Amino acid sequence: MEVLSLSLPFFGLILLGWASAKATSYGEEGLKWMSFFIIYIALPALFFQLIRKTPLEELANPGFIIGTSGSTLAIFLLAYLFGRYFSRNNNTESTMQAVAGSYSNIGYMGPGLTLAAFGEAAVVPTALVFCFDNALLFTLTPLFVELGKQSEHHIGAVLLQATKKVLLHPFIMATIAGVLASAINFEPPQFIENILNLLKGAAAPCALFVLGVVIAGRKAHLNSIDIPVTLLIKLILHPLLVYILLTWIGDIPPIWLYTGVLMSALPPALNVFILAQQYDAFIEQASSIVLIGTIIAVFTVTALLYAIQYGWI
Repeated sequence: MEVLSLSLPFFGLILLGWASAKATSYGEEGLKWMSFFIIYIALPALFFQLIRKTPLEELANPGFIIGTSGSTLAIFLLAYLFGRYFSRNNNTESTMQAVAGSYSNIGYMGPGLTLAAFGEAAVVPTALVFCFDNALLFTLTPLFVELGKQSEHHIGAVLLQATKKVLLHPFIMATIAGVLASAINFEPPQFIENILNLLKGAAAPCALFVLGVVIAGRKAHLNSIDIPVTLLIKLILHPLLVYILLTWIGDIPPIWLYTGVLMSALPPALNVFILAQQYDAFIEQASSIVLIGTIIAVFTVTALLYAIQYGWI
């Protein structure tokens, strides 16, 4: 019951957003300002506030980074190879399938769920997973697409564009600012501190509600083997590989291990569908994977939290 009390409110907020979208005719246009608030203000405030209060020496854990990001890379390649050589999808479609199989909802769901489950000790591993997984996937995605096109784009230009996109992402900029603030023991004026704390508290509820609204506009189907296989890779193989690698590397604090596994067990991110639209490939499958994956995650994430609570992990 304790685990259900922890996990179900998060999925309940998604359900509330879904039900609100179904009950009204506002459409997704009405989400623009809320999405801006979440991405550029509330979640960056959450990352900054929590990281700046973390001692600088706790922010460096190369074994954890190698274990989590190495797992994400391996899962990306596995999903790509399945799409390319088993399903015979073209290169761009296979790249989108690789993103769907490896990109967890680490932005909207990750911070709120890991902090609720494990407390503020989870903030640093949560931020590290977010930063390094996003850096990896924002680089691999355009790189794989351009390599497949054999276009005139210079690979160096593609990598430069990807690097700019990573470094200028508001979550990553907030994380870097938090690290710098931690290094110099920066303390903002009290009124700014109060504003940041209010924004920090609003981040997760708003993000999950918006996720539910957006999911309500997606359609799901299971007319392709790519969908169940990609979900198997994302929801089962990804967290299993993270657990195996972090355990093998060793010297990983328990909370960091739990956080790494939980972040990788989250359903596919909404960005999977956005990227599919951007590249005009794998759109219907991406929509189904995000929607069905979020529903299945109600059970898989709850089961994982049970396993952690009762010492099975």
